[in-house]
Amino acid sequence: MLVRMTTNADAPAPPEGKPPRRRAPAGAAVLREDVTEAIRAAVFEELAAVGYARMSIEGIARRAGVGKTAVYRRWRSKLHLVLDLVSAVAVQGLPAPDTGSLEGDLRLLYEVTSRALRHPVAGQIIPDLQAEAARNPEIADAMQKALREGQQGVASGIVASAAARGEVREGIDLELALDLMSGPLYWRAVVVRGPKLPKGYLASLARATAAALKAL
Repeated sequence: MLVRMTTNADAPAPPEGKPPRRRAPAGAAVLREDVTEAIRAAVFEELAAVGYARMSIEGIARRAGVGKTAVYRRWRSKLHLVLDLVSAVAVQGLPAPDTGSLEGDLRLLYEVTSRALRHPVAGQIIPDLQAEAARNPEIADAMQKALREGQQGVASGIVASAAARGEVREGIDLELALDLMSGPLYWRAVVVRGPKLPKGYLASLARATAAALKAL
């Protein structure tokens, strides 16, 4: 009968002359979550520092303080690593605001999104991945999925709450609503990448977007 043994895939090798610790039976290697999170954090740092084209598994492992094998046990290549992270962002999405009004929900959404988009690391990573997406269909598909799923889930929640309060009509066009809610701030923060937002800009944007949604 075949007996399968588990291994701690991230455990260091035992010192010379000392026998390895006994392993508990299980079906697969154990990947430590703290190591996985360290690698993920290192990927963002490496992307911000050198960009996707120059990013390497060696550089990621060095930043994470692990060996290259720890990275390869989790992802086959840097492409799969980045695609996994982009997809994870889509799943996590943004917190759904619940302020009691459409304009208040939009204002909170814009404040959270603006801080995220204007973070120095995001400001370097997003344009770089956009450039790579133009050359790599897999990255393009992953980014489109991340942007749409992350924003669409929050937008649907905001619109549904507004409809329940009678602020917008039932059956509103969700695709158009998403464009109205996400487009202006994304354009300003990611495409134009202008200086600091003018005072009162987010409040004005929330007010104007709420009015537009109510007119749909």
